[in-house]
Amino acid sequence: MTRPRIWALGLATFVLILDQLTKYAVREGLRLGERVDVSAFFALVHAENRGAAFSFLADAAGWQRWFFLALALAFALWVLRELRSLREDQMALGLAYGALLGGALGNALDRGLAGAVTDFLLVHWQGHYFPAFNVADSALTLAVGALLLGWWQDEQRQKKESS
Repeated sequence: MTRPRIWALGLATFVLILDQLTKYAVREGLRLGERVDVSAFFALVHAENRGAAFSFLADAAGWQRWFFLALALAFALWVLRELRSLREDQMALGLAYGALLGGALGNALDRGLAGAVTDFLLVHWQGHYFPAFNVADSALTLAVGALLLGWWQDEQRQKKESS
């Protein structure tokens, strides 16, 4: 197994464990809907999201739970397949895939076991609120940014090499 695959699986495991531990702490420490202000722009809140990002389809009749669970598991399988093709020099790509895998599995576990994803990080400023999110969401967002940057850098390198 190549180093990038090992690191990717290690990061995925770390993200999954950290995500589940923090969600457990929130479910045990805060009542649903309870909010604790930490600073002028950040709070901890116990929220549940039955939909996808930004509560997309949260008010659907219940089918969305299984749809998003299946989608997350299919995505996780795709990431595992991509990991198999990593070369030894693709450590950054491996870490991005690891964060994607851990984040996808973290939220999938919530959906499968509880029917909703626990969110608890709330960023706000002067009455404007970004939707609450969690560790898995953060890992997914950072990983997508890293993937886009990596793919753009590969494209630039290929253009440079071909000219």
